[in-house]
Amino acid sequence: MKILDWYILKKFLKSYFFVVLVIELVVVIIHITEQNENFIKHDLSAGQIAAYYLDYIPYIAGMIAPITIFITVVFMTSQLAQHSEIIAMLSSGVSFQRIMRPYMIGASIIAVLAFYFGGWVIPNGNKDRVAFELQYIKSAYHFTERNIHLKIAPTTLLYLQSYNVSTNVGYNPTLETMEDGVLVDKFEAKRMEWQKETEKWRMRNWKKREIDGMEEIFTAGKSMDTTLRIHPKDFASDYSRFETLTMNELYDYIDELRMRGADDIEVYEIEKYIRYTSPFAALILTFIGLSVSARKARGGSGFQIALGFLLAFIYIIFFIFSRTSAEAGSIAPIIAIWIPNIIFTSIGLIIYQTVPR
Repeated sequence: MKILDWYILKKFLKSYFFVVLVIELVVVIIHITEQNENFIKHDLSAGQIAAYYLDYIPYIAGMIAPITIFITVVFMTSQLAQHSEIIAMLSSGVSFQRIMRPYMIGASIIAVLAFYFGGWVIPNGNKDRVAFELQYIKSAYHFTERNIHLKIAPTTLLYLQSYNVSTNVGYNPTLETMEDGVLVDKFEAKRMEWQKETEKWRMRNWKKREIDGMEEIFTAGKSMDTTLRIHPKDFASDYSRFETLTMNELYDYIDELRMRGADDIEVYEIEKYIRYTSPFAALILTFIGLSVSARKARGGSGFQIALGFLLAFIYIIFFIFSRTSAEAGSIAPIIAIWIPNIIFTSIGLIIYQTVPR
């Protein structure tokens, strides 16, 4: 790379980490202020709180990475434009596309790091962060549902009258297997108990009916261990569970939900697609930020900065709307998550036409 590339790239990366540091500092101070009462109530040590924030800080940094890049580009480029550095570059025969190159290199470096950390490092940290929040910040979790119906396989339904998360015991379980809309197998028991050593369910006082046309085979017993596609964690709090899964774990869990024929798969598919689209969002927002702020304004850089923040706000609104639509099932997750990037790519191309060459 040439001197110009190094000059812009170093300025870009330094500005990015400075913006991240400032935003993180503000967020952490606000969060500590909000949660200080909980920390005092549970008599947490400074070490416990520090360990929590060591996981919390990367989580926030990963979540705001695309918008942080956008803010960085707008501020940095506005300064270059006001100091007439952009004009000087263009006047010396450097094209706008050439100026854009170190920006895209910097954005690509951050995007690759964000993808790696967001796919593997941060989720592992989130395991401890979420566990801490469930124990010390969130209200105590109690599974109070009754008459529970779960699809644990494409043709198998599980009914439970109730479930105790403390003892991992389900009461009055019924398993029904349907084929082509016809009941072929019905299993009932008084209770099902999780056996941690064997990772199986122990059925107590069970009876089973196998139906074959007009014939019925009846069997019963006092105790029987069996494997089901369900785990005690399925009855635990699902608070931010998708954030605690690495990419490999996320794929495995989605496959497990599909195999069970579960209906709540969208939230995990959305998370998967977000992790892939975020690096592209960083590149798109870098392109828009550079196009918005490259022109020198007579009244200063305030208008470009305000326009940049307006576009960032609109992007967030689009993202939230698309995610909500995907979770509601009205739009396919992969389409919903890509919509903001597609729209803002078009906006970026329109703005690019106004950039001085």
